[in-house]
This record gives sequence, structure tokens and C-alpha cells, in this order.
Amino acid sequence: MNDIQIIDLTPENIADYGVCGYKDVEKHVELRKKIDWYKKYYPKGLRTKIILSKTGGYQGMLEYIPGKYAHRPVDAGGYMFIHCVFVGFKKQFKGKGYASLLIDECIKEAKEKKMQGVAVVTRKGSFMVDSGIFLKKEFKAVDEAEPDFYLLVKKFDKNAKDPKFKSNMTDNLKKYAKGLTVLRSAQCPYTEKNVNAIIESAKKKFKIKTNLIDLKDANSAQNNPCAFGSFCIIHNGEIISHHPISSTRFENIMKKRIKR
Repeated sequence: MNDIQIIDLTPENIADYGVCGYKDVEKHVELRKKIDWYKKYYPKGLRTKIILSKTGGYQGMLEYIPGKYAHRPVDAGGYMFIHCVFVGFKKQFKGKGYASLLIDECIKEAKEKKMQGVAVVTRKGSFMVDSGIFLKKEFKAVDEAEPDFYLLVKKFDKNAKDPKFKSNMTDNLKKYAKGLTVLRSAQCPYTEKNVNAIIESAKKKFKIKTNLIDLKDANSAQNNPCAFGSFCIIHNGEIISHHPISSTRFENIMKKRIKR
């Protein structure tokens, strides 16, 4: 792996490298909000490591934070918590073991900080890493949430209490029993994209006013009724999207709901 180097993002250099494909601070409000969020949580232990290839440039990243501040509805105090991992922005850089390398870096730091282990929420499909790579590293599933989210953990102390999903997720969903609500957090830059178009579509095509809630901190994200934590669309008490979607996808979902 002589072609690559691992770089730690800091509040001072994050704008130089960008996140999740967003690189232009002037152009991308997503990046500006992420940087503001990053500055808030970096002193609390938030870390992002990126893979930089000499020949291919930015090819991957992993973000993690002490579980106390996890932006997922979990009880994971004492654990390091992985928010996201993605590698291979170009196809030729996939399958190179970069994700495994980044996860190992997180595990190493968690051990150095005397934490109880490392936890992560997984799911097949959009915006969430699949559990396979973690299971190979001896992570174990300790909890699950609807519709297909799993909480995995690699424990350093077998006697440590397991992390778990928040027990009040169903009760929190009841708060949004009427109307359309979009919950989002700057933790995930993609939560900015398409939201304005969805709000406009809801208004013009379905005569619905959207309640847009920006989750300002870890506590509010941990009280999200959706296991993704950083985003959720709820209509009349039912989660209709667990992750960011296009306005076209939103319209298709709503059309089906109206026909029911």
C-alpha cells in the first residue's frame, strides 16, 4: 500500500480535503455546515481519517466519535462509535483493503484510549455500510432496529455492558403522528441535498406543509426515531425514508401512500 497515506482531518485542514465528495466551501453549503459541526465535536473526540492515493487522490474515509456523542439513537457510552466508512470513490480503488485499514486505525485508537470496544450501526443499502467487513473483524450483532438496522460491537472487555439502540424510538415516533416531518443533522452532508426540493414538492403537489427539524446536537440525534439518526422523513407517524432521497423518489412514495 505504498501508493496511499492516511491523513487525519482536523478543523484546520478539513476544508482543504473536503468530505463525502464536497470540496468547495464557497459552493457547497453542505461542506460549510459539516465544518461547523466538525469544529464543535472535534474537541469531544470526533475523528475522521481519510485515504489519499498518490495516483488517484481522495479514495476513502472513516468517521468515528466517543459513543456518548454518537449521532445515532444508541446507548454506547464507553465505546468508540463509527458513524460511517466509505472507500473506492473510483472503481479501480475498490477491493484494496482500504476500509479494513481504516477500521483498524479506529480500533487501535479506541484501545489506546482504554475504551470498552468499538460499535457501529450497519444496514444493507444506501448510506450505511454492510455488516460483512465488521463481522470479519469479529464484531458481533448485539441489537437490531426496524426495518433492517443492526448494532454491531467489537468488545475489548467481554464483561462490559453491550451497547444498544435507544428503547424510546417507538415513543419518539409518536411525536410526529400528523403531517410531514423531515429530521436532519449536519453530521451527514447528504442530508442537505434535495430537502428544499422535497419541501417544495410536498407543498405544490400534495398540499402539505413540511415540518423541517435540524438536529442540533448528539442528544437530538439520539432521540431520532430512525436508526440512521442523521436523517428521517416521517408522514403521519410512519417513517417513509430512513436516509436522504431525491424529490422524485419522495413523490413516488407519496403517490403510493395517497392511493392506499
